[in-house]
Amino acid sequence: MTTNATADERRYQSGFGNEYATEAVPGALPQGRNSPQQAPLKLYAEQLSGTAFTAPRRDNRRSWLYRRQPSVVAGRYKPYAQPHWKTGADREIALPPEPLRWAPIPLDDVDCDFVDGMRTLCANGDAEAQQGVAAHVYTASRSMQRRAFVDADGELLLVPQQGRLVLTTEMGVLDVAPGEIALVPRGVVFKIDLPDGISRGYVCENYGAQFRLPELGPIGSNGLANARDFQAPVAAFEDGTVPYELVKKSSGRLWSAPTSHSPFNVVAWHGNLAPVKYDTAHFMTIGSISFDHPDPSIFTVLTSPSDTPGTANCDFVIFPPRWLVMEDTFRPPWYHRNLMSEFMGLVHGQYDAKPGGFKPGGASLHNCMVPHGPDEEAFDKASHAPLAPQKLDHTLAFMFESRFRFVPTDYALQSPALDNDYADCWAGLKDQFKP
Repeated sequence: MTTNATADERRYQSGFGNEYATEAVPGALPQGRNSPQQAPLKLYAEQLSGTAFTAPRRDNRRSWLYRRQPSVVAGRYKPYAQPHWKTGADREIALPPEPLRWAPIPLDDVDCDFVDGMRTLCANGDAEAQQGVAAHVYTASRSMQRRAFVDADGELLLVPQQGRLVLTTEMGVLDVAPGEIALVPRGVVFKIDLPDGISRGYVCENYGAQFRLPELGPIGSNGLANARDFQAPVAAFEDGTVPYELVKKSSGRLWSAPTSHSPFNVVAWHGNLAPVKYDTAHFMTIGSISFDHPDPSIFTVLTSPSDTPGTANCDFVIFPPRWLVMEDTFRPPWYHRNLMSEFMGLVHGQYDAKPGGFKPGGASLHNCMVPHGPDEEAFDKASHAPLAPQKLDHTLAFMFESRFRFVPTDYALQSPALDNDYADCWAGLKDQFKP
């Protein structure tokens, strides 16, 4: 890229959904009009629209890119084999209404990049109908180098669990460490380098409405994730004409085409559609300071709304370090059955409702109306612990919560990581009724 800045020196633009404007070369951005007869510096003007042209202004997302060659300059696409990346729910799989859990995907013998290392654990909805999500895990040991990827089926929410990711995108570069997340809009080309070597993490592929910040309602104007804490890249482009392989996901299939140039050739851009990253340490947690355990919706970072108000296509929820101070209250999550379906992962530390069985890099699935809650150990400890102020620290769990049931893939159901004894963690909860 044109900048030699290190990760610590790299500059970003702050805000979520802002009208950004950035140029890697002075004078590259046209003034006063988006597509003049001749763009500055003999660049090509290209608009990337993330919403329909006539979407309401508050929801409309698009950016203008000024690049050395337009995206249409590419070779013919051929099918690309990646059998483990699935799209939408597989209706042929008959799934008992039971809780599921997976141990961390092993990192032994991993020899692949981000694209080939993607494994779909479960999915719902339909990318063609633009609703639902998929929950993936990735393991990777190689940087993508002269290989780029673009997803036409949905936007990608990346949650690194082990190892940093350097995302080179059309709009610039983002450094994303465990504890941070990155959101790559549908249609934005990117590649991933691995500065720490072998890496693992989670991905939510969102086919539905774009993720946005949730409304705050009675919370007021402050709390949860602040727009200013999201960071978008500044313009940066690769020098020279270098060939690339472009892998594209479209209609649930992967395709590959050669290009004679780098897709990262955008010299300047402006607009409000951009990849962003967010440090979850900036999340302002809200909780009870009297009694009872609030609903997990108070930990929502981003939401993808559906056509039913208040019932999300997908909510991205985190459980970060926080104080617990409630009086006469069972403090871990209570036993519950939900309309919403929950895919959960653990980035680091210990999850308070499953202190022994849920490991960093692992995952669990509790679908609509499947009972779940603290295991026997967590229940016993929380029932008898003195209720002094307590800090849950050195932990970060998250949830992809969806109105649609998740359907696990064949890979997930046949994986050695599947915990076939998961239900046993509740077997010791005996009838203790004492009239």
